[in-house]
Amino acid sequence: MFSSLKSRNYRLFFAGQVVSNTGTWMQRIAQDWLVLSLTGSSTAVGVTTALQFLPMLLFGLYGGVLVDRLPKRPTLLVTQSAMAVTGLALAFLTLSGHVEVWHVYLAAFAVGLATVVDNPARQTFVSEMVGPDQLQNAVSLNSANFQSARLIGPAVAGLMITGVGTGWAFLANGLSFVAPITGLLLMRSRELHAVERAPRGKGQLREGLHYVAGRPDLIWTIVLVGFVSTFGFNFPVYLSAFADDVFHAGAGSYSLFNTLMAVGSLAGALLAARRGTARMRVLVAGAVAFGTLEIVAALAPSLWLFALLMVPIGMFGMTVNVTANSSVQLSTDPAMRGRVMSLYMMVFMGGAPLGAPIAGWITDAYGVRAGLAAGGVIAASAAVTIGLCLARVGNLRLSVGWHHGHPRVGLVPRERERLATAA
Repeated sequence: MFSSLKSRNYRLFFAGQVVSNTGTWMQRIAQDWLVLSLTGSSTAVGVTTALQFLPMLLFGLYGGVLVDRLPKRPTLLVTQSAMAVTGLALAFLTLSGHVEVWHVYLAAFAVGLATVVDNPARQTFVSEMVGPDQLQNAVSLNSANFQSARLIGPAVAGLMITGVGTGWAFLANGLSFVAPITGLLLMRSRELHAVERAPRGKGQLREGLHYVAGRPDLIWTIVLVGFVSTFGFNFPVYLSAFADDVFHAGAGSYSLFNTLMAVGSLAGALLAARRGTARMRVLVAGAVAFGTLEIVAALAPSLWLFALLMVPIGMFGMTVNVTANSSVQLSTDPAMRGRVMSLYMMVFMGGAPLGAPIAGWITDAYGVRAGLAAGGVIAASAAVTIGLCLARVGNLRLSVGWHHGHPRVGLVPRERERLATAA
């Protein structure tokens, strides 16, 4: 489960990300609370979130082009330093009493700009630290790392905001970047798996899109992730409505739902690390299970049954995320990896802001149960359809039979099935 941590460089990276991810979650909570306290407007909080994701939607593909051209470690030193400065600037403005809402908007947009390059650089740098054999494990541990921070960061931020104020949460986030920057500086260059960088030239963005267009396995994986993230991952809309409108249980139950989902996500990431390989059948099966469980949760009659279903939903959602991420990285030419991963992250991260208004409209018009069920139906249907398309591309057919007295269902090459029938 933790085999990739044998690499000294990856251990340094992983330890730095533990600290930094916790700080990032603290800043997210503090940022939203500060905007709400300054304006009293939930719309203003939504604008802040939109500004943080907007650069990825606008410039994400160009970030991938830059990442393919640039050395990853120096690039990460710059992006991590930029995000540290943003946190420290917000801390100074807040603690001095001069902060205004436009400062927070500007900081959110600046973090989004840094993320345009930082995200694909971090994703692709993992393969340089551990090599292809340990990539699936390292990607899974990165996800487990992120989910652990998701459990710890908001809790620490809540205590800090209540005890000493939002400014100190921003300061903690700014200082947390010392850990990943130190880890990057301490890495041994000779132990990195060298990857040939793309030379500077015209048409590299178009070249990356043509590369993906010629790879059905990449196209279908990214399309499936797009459907699941756009229609299935709108939990801020669904969970708050279930807590308030369906079960009438208040903010405590909303926190419980999120915590249990984070526990499931952490378990899913660790199980993916244990598997060690990224298989398309695992991706498709995980997406089908994820969508089906959302439909079941939409029909849950009691709060506790709904809450317990958050654990497997989080687990299968993370299975889809980790399997798709590692599958795309492993099957992509290293010289193209930055551009392909930027497209993947743009679809994955951009799906939720596009799907949230749709989910909100369905919830307002037909109720939250209908909204969650619709998201599950779309995610599961997309997975089944794409699974059939992939089977057709791979010249596979569904095979049902018995093996040593047990039923066995799987996909087999058409040629092998014909031979088995003839025998």
